[in-house]
Amino acid sequence: MHITRRRPDTRQGSAEEFTGTVWLDEIAVPEAPSRLRVFNVHFTPSARTAWHLHPHGQVLHILAGEGLVQCKGGEVQEVRAGDTVWIEPDEWHWHGAGPRTSMTHLAVTEAAEDDTVAVWGCHVSAADYPG
Repeated sequence: MHITRRRPDTRQGSAEEFTGTVWLDEIAVPEAPSRLRVFNVHFTPSARTAWHLHPHGQVLHILAGEGLVQCKGGEVQEVRAGDTVWIEPDEWHWHGAGPRTSMTHLAVTEAAEDDTVAVWGCHVSAADYPG
């Protein structure tokens, strides 16, 4: 067993990967051979990820607020505190806060063997964001 007592360093999400203001805390990155990655991510109203995929999929557990999730070719889905979302491996998607509320979620993913956690694509345009 290993207990981590350090407080994670909060960092702002990059403009290449996010639209709007997003804050990330890296919660867990166990030593190899584990490739688990856990992040606490806070989106301000209308903030969202760019389109992206995860080689081994992703679990999102909504902790607070209300948000939106969309997979390529699918409808925009509303999510709220208590919801859990499974995104399939290599599925292009985006997620973020709703237009009038912030949203915080835990993001759980497994890095690929080359340590890739996500592959990033283009931003979700204002015209495509249902705000």
